[in-house]
Amino acid sequence: MAETFKLNIGSAELAVECSGEGKPLIFLHAGVADKRMWHYQMAGLNDSYQVVAYDRRGFGETTTADQAFSHIEDLRKVLDKLEVSNTFLVGCSQGGRIAIDFTLAYPQRVTKLVLISTAISGAPAPETFAPNIQARINTLKEAEETNDLARVNAIEANLWLDGATSQKGRVNSALRELFLDMNGIALGMPELTQEIEPNNAYERLSVLSLPVLVIWGELDFPHIKQRCQYIVDTIPNAWGEEIPGTAHLPNFEKPEKINKLLRDFLG
Repeated sequence: MAETFKLNIGSAELAVECSGEGKPLIFLHAGVADKRMWHYQMAGLNDSYQVVAYDRRGFGETTTADQAFSHIEDLRKVLDKLEVSNTFLVGCSQGGRIAIDFTLAYPQRVTKLVLISTAISGAPAPETFAPNIQARINTLKEAEETNDLARVNAIEANLWLDGATSQKGRVNSALRELFLDMNGIALGMPELTQEIEPNNAYERLSVLSLPVLVIWGELDFPHIKQRCQYIVDTIPNAWGEEIPGTAHLPNFEKPEKINKLLRDFLG
């Protein structure tokens, strides 16, 4: 049975979920989600691993003041408080960026790394988008400028859940309701203005020697797919897997497929 609790980390109370026994397996959620995006992984893998997911500052049930902080140091302190010396680490999107930065900062604490649809600190921004994608981005910017959070949430569901290269409303189920709830909470959180963020992982990836599995969805933004392939090509001990018919959150859409990949890779 899953245990939920709060960890005091500086000015924050991080909401944590933990279950199972075995080698620790830490999940870091995307920037359009919270720890609930890992529900199927937590439930499907806790027979073999001690699975842990938590809401970062600005997400889910975590509360914090707007003070200087680092997601990397928050993760280190979570591991320290849970008495985890080293772990398997899985990160999606923004969570993947944090996982990479953490592994570069504390390589002895990560045994294997899984990156899903990952961002990378220091990666060059795309110069252009295809016209159909740019039109959606323009609509999103208009909604942001008028602070229409419900519209922002709906457009971000189109871009991230359905996929930037897919038709709107492709994912039409309880998954969509959960996405809108998770992202809606994040959009409504007070802005955190003092994050201390590394900015140079993109140029340092080749120093990583641990096993790395990179997963991405067929329907995601082209530049994200390209970044994932760049990681596979740059890290000596990395493998890549594209998941057909999924977008930015493939673990959300095809949990059984992702759980099998995780078991096979992590051992």
